[in-house]
Amino acid sequence: MMILVAGPYRSGTNDDPVLIQRNVNAMEDMALAVFRLGHLPVLGEWFALPLLKHAGSKKIGDAVFDEIFHPIARELIAKCDAVLRIGGPSTGADDMVATGERLGKRIFRDPSEIPTRRQ
Repeated sequence: MMILVAGPYRSGTNDDPVLIQRNVNAMEDMALAVFRLGHLPVLGEWFALPLLKHAGSKKIGDAVFDEIFHPIARELIAKCDAVLRIGGPSTGADDMVATGERLGKRIFRDPSEIPTRRQ
């Protein structure tokens, strides 16, 4: 399965880059665990962040950020088989779960729910 890992990005950080990076690291740690279960993990951030820079975003939450950041993740979910929701409170991550539910995707709330792919 291709599984989108959805967790807090800005939530609880007051847009502090160090705390945001900590959130990204947590999602990437989980992405590695998903890969080791035999699946293809993805993060919306892997697609959005390079585009934000290229599109001229100057800061988190500016018009370019809003144009790209969550919309690209929503589009990505359409290509995924499932969403794994991790971490604490996050409006954005909850939106990714709601998008996945609307699209009929499997929703995992704990990595232990993800089946190991037999090889």
